[in-house]
Amino acid sequence: MARVLYSLLLRLALPAQVLRHLWRGWRSPQHRGSLRAHLALGLPARTDRPLWLHAASVGEVQGLSPLVRELRRALPGLPLLITVGTATGLARARQHFAASSDHAVTAAPLTLMAAPWDLPGAARRFIASQRPCAAVFIETELWPNLLREAAVADVALLLASARVSAASTRRYRRWASGLMRDTVRRFSRIGAQSMADRERFMLLGAEPGAVECWGNLKFDFVPPSGVAEQGRAMRARLAPDRSMWVAGSTHAGEEVACLQAQSLLRETAAAHGMAAPLLVIAPRRPERFEEVARLVVDSGASLQRHSTLAPGREGDVLLVDELGALLPYYAAADVAFVGGSLVPVGGHNLLEPAALARPVLAGPHTGNAPDVARLLEGAGGLARVRDAGELAATLLELLGNPAQARRAGEAAAAVVAANGGATTRALEAITAVLRARQEQQAPGGPTARSASG
Repeated sequence: MARVLYSLLLRLALPAQVLRHLWRGWRSPQHRGSLRAHLALGLPARTDRPLWLHAASVGEVQGLSPLVRELRRALPGLPLLITVGTATGLARARQHFAASSDHAVTAAPLTLMAAPWDLPGAARRFIASQRPCAAVFIETELWPNLLREAAVADVALLLASARVSAASTRRYRRWASGLMRDTVRRFSRIGAQSMADRERFMLLGAEPGAVECWGNLKFDFVPPSGVAEQGRAMRARLAPDRSMWVAGSTHAGEEVACLQAQSLLRETAAAHGMAAPLLVIAPRRPERFEEVARLVVDSGASLQRHSTLAPGREGDVLLVDELGALLPYYAAADVAFVGGSLVPVGGHNLLEPAALARPVLAGPHTGNAPDVARLLEGAGGLARVRDAGELAATLLELLGNPAQARRAGEAAAAVVAANGGATTRALEAITAVLRARQEQQAPGGPTARSASG
């Protein structure tokens, strides 16, 4: 009954959701062309039984990266289907995985598409057309209809890098306890990020024997080959004789705070006869690039753009107006602030700058990865800031003391190195599930004997 009510509410909201999607497509090209995929209309039928990997957005795509790499290495003949819930995440996946798959000439196909919405009809059409052999969902992707249709079609389901906050657990148990119990029990194996996450999944109704602690896939992030060299070259070109800091994955409200902090840094530098640091801002959403450019100009700062960088030209602020271009800037920077944390979004990927041995700054809102933030902060690799004033003060301390900044960056990198291994555990679980399915379907196996009997 709960799922029927849930599905009814989704159907009632569908016209508004479609209009919102079309509106965003009118404003930003990357949102165009995916509506039919979200509704699972006109999908070509597959017969190769791919392994389906599902991620919500950019952060989860980054988490998938090491798992996809190991799957291609260990099971090169296994077709992979990757679905992503947001347009920004799908664009990042296409940029990253399509490029990597171009070199895997002998590997099976890797397909990327927008994820189906959690409507009963869309879920049914998607599963019927793609016919995955198994599915791995990442982090908190708990979609009742998609998981039900997959289970009905006998698709083996796993949840990797699984997390659920205490607040979400309370909300689910209060308003949708039966629905969430049925949903989490669809997974044959759940690999939680932490023991606290494991306990919360069991509170939601998961079978204790199905929930293990695998860790966080994002800890296995390995910077792409050459990114450190790119960073050094970028630094020599953009800020050879001054400091540089990056504000990555920022949201509305955070750019203003960063520009205020930059203004304070500029005033301090002028008072001491020094060159002002370079601020690099990378907004989370591409449709906000022009809005942020106006904020920079209105603040009185001189603006450069990543897309139109000119040799020898200097400015106070550089706007990264291209998706997927952030990592080399992290590698070039002295300090990295990670957005979504000064405003109540939950914070974005703290591990990218940490893996590059950069000291990390974040606001108070890091609920998307509380254990990551706790470990980095405890090791001295992450500092908390609450507003523009604290951001400026912490930057002054770190930029004015390179040895301290270097120690903080090394501490952050050590946390990343010490907490890896989730990818290996997820790969072992996937391999075991696929092997069990092959044995069931082999002549004389349990499935074959049941059919002949």
